[in-house]
Amino acid sequence: MTPIASHPLLGVLLHGVGAFFAATCYTPQKQVRRWSWQTYWLTQAAFCWFLLPLVGAMLTIPDLFAVLREAPRSAMVHSFLLGAAYGIGGTAFGISIRFIGFSLTYAIAVGLSSVLGTLIPPLVKGTLGATLSKPGAGWIVWGIAVGTLGIAGAGLAGRFKENDLASQQSQGEFSLMKGLALSLLAGVLSAVYGFALEAGEPIADVASLHGAGIWRGNVVYIFSNTGAFLTTAIYCLWLHVRHKTLGELVELPAGAEEACFSPTRAPSPRPSPPVGERVPEGRVRGRRVVSRSRCAFTGSWGLLLNWAMAVVTGLFWYGQFFFYNLGHVRMGHYKFTSWAIHMIMLVLFSNLVGIALREWRACRRLTHTTIAGALLVLMGAVLLLTYGNHLGDLATK
Repeated sequence: MTPIASHPLLGVLLHGVGAFFAATCYTPQKQVRRWSWQTYWLTQAAFCWFLLPLVGAMLTIPDLFAVLREAPRSAMVHSFLLGAAYGIGGTAFGISIRFIGFSLTYAIAVGLSSVLGTLIPPLVKGTLGATLSKPGAGWIVWGIAVGTLGIAGAGLAGRFKENDLASQQSQGEFSLMKGLALSLLAGVLSAVYGFALEAGEPIADVASLHGAGIWRGNVVYIFSNTGAFLTTAIYCLWLHVRHKTLGELVELPAGAEEACFSPTRAPSPRPSPPVGERVPEGRVRGRRVVSRSRCAFTGSWGLLLNWAMAVVTGLFWYGQFFFYNLGHVRMGHYKFTSWAIHMIMLVLFSNLVGIALREWRACRRLTHTTIAGALLVLMGAVLLLTYGNHLGDLATK
């Protein structure tokens, strides 16, 4: 087994690629019509959390079936169950948006996930104190703190944007207590994904013995991601039964053209209708208004396009896991900071994509100033974490 050489700078760049995939993966969803939320969500989840992890492992892990035979069953079970908890967190995130809006949900859930998912795994293993006693630790701690501040600032800017555009949007259901409870649950359970990967390390170790090298982490996704798919599928199928929408997978329902609401990047503060319901004709869950006369979206071509957009979403979403692993194995002594780097860059790129799509153009100068400041803080956090990892890597060589 050849050791993997540490290279924190390359690791951060690969984390950036993964974060960019995560930040843009829901862009194709804007082209989906006449599918309920649960139809789209179940379809893309089947690819990103079930099919693609299997394909990725088959393509990159030598002697995959031998690895699965030799790997400890306890690691498989623990990674699967923790991944299932992560899936519950993702569902709670989507529901929370209905009650307190995208920006507050994002700031609370992602900020909490970034801190907990980074610090708790080494704390539970009892290695956090020893790890932070090495050179560069101070930069790491400051990077995590500044990153959390930047995520909060991005959430504040997003809230300002929602208020700026409120006169242009209809107001939906709002419940601070429900939204806070769900976003806290989402933050805690999303952080559990780091535990799922840690629990699967013994499986990755066996893969390394078979020559997996830098691809070793791909075998863990077979268990952590399928766990997330299980809980997601149960919720989506329950919605299908409740609203009688499962047939949308094979035939588009008659009705007005409709685009789906993105659960991770909201182009505008307009809340989505209750899950499973449709919007009135000529309206979409987003900024644009689409009328039947302007869209030729019928029959098998429309269904094929929906499936294609769901597959692209799943491919992009899986791309973040794929590049997360490639970056993680190169981070060196402070490998545990991978989750914080990934989450901070996810928020950074999500907002940069929103600016590129001109989602902030109608906002006040205060809103523009706030988001600009938040982005600078997030960039500073990435630099702090990168430099801390660099110092830690130098100390081990």
